[in-house]
Amino acid sequence: MENFIYLSILQSTKTIFMGRKYAIHSSDDVYFITFTVVNWIDIFTRDEYREIFIDSVVYCQKNKGLEVFAYCIMTNHVHLVIRAKEGFELSDIVRDLKSFTSRHIRKAIEQNEKESRREWMLWMFGRAGKKKS
Repeated sequence: MENFIYLSILQSTKTIFMGRKYAIHSSDDVYFITFTVVNWIDIFTRDEYREIFIDSVVYCQKNKGLEVFAYCIMTNHVHLVIRAKEGFELSDIVRDLKSFTSRHIRKAIEQNEKESRREWMLWMFGRAGKKKS
């Protein structure tokens, strides 16, 4: 992944938890962002789902103006230190990244007949979606 460098700028970053209300005030700022999986399900233990996330981030770097300074993929959440390049809005990038990634991981789970927890995970995702609406 491009820009895979840990910078000592964490003290000046903004912290955003994506499951809660958040605000990106300036696309010039560097943000520490955490994406969590619904109900803390450990999706990223599977290489296939982790690769979907990484591919999405790389796409956003190449096509949407995302700058990644550091990242850490845990089993059920992801930490990113990011900002938008000049002329791009970080909130738009984050919205698109989350939307695309969640849809494609769900589709991969639906199509993965070898996924031992497929029915349970899809049920949990559906249940969480109903609670939000």
